[in-house]
Amino acid sequence: MTMPFYVAPEQVMKDRAEYAQKGIARGRSLVATVYDQGILMVADNPSRSLHKVSEIYDRIAFAGVGKYNEFDQLRVAGVRHADTKGFAFSREDVDARSLANLYAQFLGQVFTHEMKPLEVEILVAELGEDQKPDQLYHVAYEGTITDEDRFAVLGGEAETISERFAASYEEGWGLERALRAAVNALAGPERTLGPEDLEVAVLARGNGRRAFRRISANELTELLSAPKRSTKSARASSDKAGSDGEASTEGS
Repeated sequence: MTMPFYVAPEQVMKDRAEYAQKGIARGRSLVATVYDQGILMVADNPSRSLHKVSEIYDRIAFAGVGKYNEFDQLRVAGVRHADTKGFAFSREDVDARSLANLYAQFLGQVFTHEMKPLEVEILVAELGEDQKPDQLYHVAYEGTITDEDRFAVLGGEAETISERFAASYEEGWGLERALRAAVNALAGPERTLGPEDLEVAVLARGNGRRAFRRISANELTELLSAPKRSTKSARASSDKAGSDGEASTEGS
């Protein structure tokens, strides 16, 4: 009688982690960051139909990197869960934290008990309201969940891209500056990313109940080609516009 081969549990977990990491590294990366009006998500994705960034619910977005069919199944499951919970209770009861916890439990279960782990990393983002902060939940392939407060980077070369983006990050910056910083971080010194190479979406406070909006190719071209302005001059222009508005109101 032949004896089955014994493999230490530590080695099994290590092999699964390496397998998942290699699959994720083959995909293109994604950057999500908070800005003055909401949350910006920028993906290195030339496809016009296979989206990495999508809407989950009113103020909640989903982003994924890695194997498309696997993270898209997670997206669909999240939409169904949010719709069911919103219908059974109320729309306000649907939140990104509970969705991220469900994703983390599922990914951890698959990683621990299934032969093949899911080759994905996902992000669940929620636009804050009523003085609540914006939320960015990064869920890794093994179920680890991280609450990011400023920005999150998913995909291959995440550490390098994070360093480039952190070097240019500014608190309270506008959409244009945040977009350019994200594109530069994704591209690096040896590449150039144009509007046709990018998928960009925002969760913005000015968009009404359904805060999610995709940035069109024409708008993206305008944002990337607009002349650069320093933070000080942009704030000065904003302050001047505000003071002019106040003066005209008083005069009327």
